[in-house]
Amino acid sequence: MDDEALRVEIGAHVLHARLMIRRVPEVTYRGLLSLLGDVTPVVQPLPPTAAIADVAGAVRYWDRTPSELALWIRTRALGGFGLPLQVGVGPNWAVAAMASAHPGRSGVRVVPGDYRAVSAFLDPLPVQDLYGVGQAQAATLDRYGLRTIGQVARVPVETLQRVLEGRIQARLIHERARGIDPRPVTATDLPQSIGIHRSLARDSIDPDLIGREILHAAVDVAHQLRERGQVAGVLTLGISFVGGSSVTRSRTLCEATAYTDDLRAAAAELFQRLGLQRARIRGIAVRAEQLSSAEAASVQLSLDPQREASHRLDPVVDQVNARFGPGTVTWAPLAHRRHSA
Repeated sequence: MDDEALRVEIGAHVLHARLMIRRVPEVTYRGLLSLLGDVTPVVQPLPPTAAIADVAGAVRYWDRTPSELALWIRTRALGGFGLPLQVGVGPNWAVAAMASAHPGRSGVRVVPGDYRAVSAFLDPLPVQDLYGVGQAQAATLDRYGLRTIGQVARVPVETLQRVLEGRIQARLIHERARGIDPRPVTATDLPQSIGIHRSLARDSIDPDLIGREILHAAVDVAHQLRERGQVAGVLTLGISFVGGSSVTRSRTLCEATAYTDDLRAAAAELFQRLGLQRARIRGIAVRAEQLSSAEAASVQLSLDPQREASHRLDPVVDQVNARFGPGTVTWAPLAHRRHSA
């Protein structure tokens, strides 16, 4: 190991790897996790196409610098799966993730843990590249003249709280802009469920409003399943009420699926069976469980032309939304809510 190279890269021990493709089969994604696991046991999946690892203990074990480990992983991913992989290495989770989005010609970027090195990398980047900032927040920051990450870092956090109208989120964004992210990398397995929780803007007994929230959650869960190349065998619906009580119901699906209409229908049926006439509802949760690989799932032939048409529509909607932004094409009740908001 080159001691001078290691000295330059000191403090860069968190590795963020992302496959440059929107959807990969689960077996391929597990292959990426296996590659990382060959280097270090501290690997945390970030499905559907990314993962993060802590290589602090692997540097001495393998007698390689962090950048050499990153290049080795990238080369094996390309040779073993034929998939392009971008790797960022930094002092923490957020910096490594932003580094992987801006790799060098080698497909790898290392940002040392030195404060000056972190600032030199982050400051010129556009604010929409700040890890954890959504499109709406980036647009708000831009309207206030905060167009680069460096500008966000130099603004007092109190000012940022007024701009974003949220104390906790503003402080988090301010820390990320300065390259601060205390989250540890936790060794975990690939999650075996996907869940979406939606809190209502106000307590409600309106079945139409609640139905739209359930639909919204089902659409999001189905999209995540398809992105991860997985299908669900069980769907669970949770309803929380005013006062803190809640109820949960589950249903085993006729066949493992990731189709939006199948999950929507199952969630709607579970809600209808609860028979909640006058209960004041505060939030809903939709969870897909007993996940398996979509490639290995058996598909039953359907004689319902309407159902088959809805199934063929899902990948088209995914492609349009991937190109033009989430929510460009969605279910009519959700589109109506968005335009009237």
